[in-house]
Amino acid sequence: MLDVAARAGVSGQTVSRVVNGSPRVDPVTRARVEEAMAQLGYRPHRAARALRTGRTHTIGLVATTLATIGNSRMLQAVVDAATVRGYAVVVVTLDAASGIADAFARLRDQGVDGAIVLNEATAVVRDAVAPAGLALVVVDSPPDERFAVVQTDHAAGARAATEHLLGLGHAAVWHLAGPEGSFAAAERERGWRAALVEAGQQVPAPVRGDWTAASGHALAGALPSEATAVFAANDQMALGALRALADAGRRVPEDVSVVGFDDVTDAADYRPPLTTVRQDFDALGAAALAALVAAIEGDDQRPVLLPAPLVMRASTGPAPRA
Repeated sequence: MLDVAARAGVSGQTVSRVVNGSPRVDPVTRARVEEAMAQLGYRPHRAARALRTGRTHTIGLVATTLATIGNSRMLQAVVDAATVRGYAVVVVTLDAASGIADAFARLRDQGVDGAIVLNEATAVVRDAVAPAGLALVVVDSPPDERFAVVQTDHAAGARAATEHLLGLGHAAVWHLAGPEGSFAAAERERGWRAALVEAGQQVPAPVRGDWTAASGHALAGALPSEATAVFAANDQMALGALRALADAGRRVPEDVSVVGFDDVTDAADYRPPLTTVRQDFDALGAAALAALVAAIEGDDQRPVLLPAPLVMRASTGPAPRA
């Protein structure tokens, strides 16, 4: 480390902070230290560092499932951000046989310094008692003094999607909602509802799916014939809706406009390319990891709210004339 410090022209403490993933290092200085480490072939010894610092530089990630696109993309984003900061990631999934207490116990057994809790699992952690000394960051949750919160502005994104459809002349916007118990689904429904109420338009009863394209297909197939605009709570349900509308002989966007949420990698290749709300999973992962490192170091953290911009493509158009 002294050789790295000399090569980079910094103190040994600065090198230590870079090695330990501290956010208290200027990006230019961090890059200079990392370049010196690469030139000298320096690699920290994880076990020795854990003995010296009392930290393993391993974090946990808790999720209900990794099968959904949102959760799998968040996992990738967290792993990428953790790798940059020199952290390893241990993943624990919840099922009917194991509760959040068991998940925390398993992470404790692996000696993690802290944990990130994803999406649907946040409803469980809010009702649980976190182990003392375990730093926690929760992705998608109301503010809570027990842990740091990082989230997408789901409500604002949903509002923008709904206002876009209303601005195209659609009298009502139908909502294919996400599952009950999901914070993200509830926030997206809230934004959709608020936009309709503010515009003085009718609020159709939302129909609830389970994030899958199959549920979007089933729900859209049951929409009334007068529905000309649909906001789906995620892109997968929007994909199912596109198929259902095609099956019924209804054209998108000439007869029905469709908007999704997430902007998954394939959204631009749907037929037609999907207008959707972008959720920046890379930024979410980086923000969650940064918040967790700060929590591990005992720093106070304010809630992080990331924007969710509307991405306009070809699946929306003016309301059809009567």
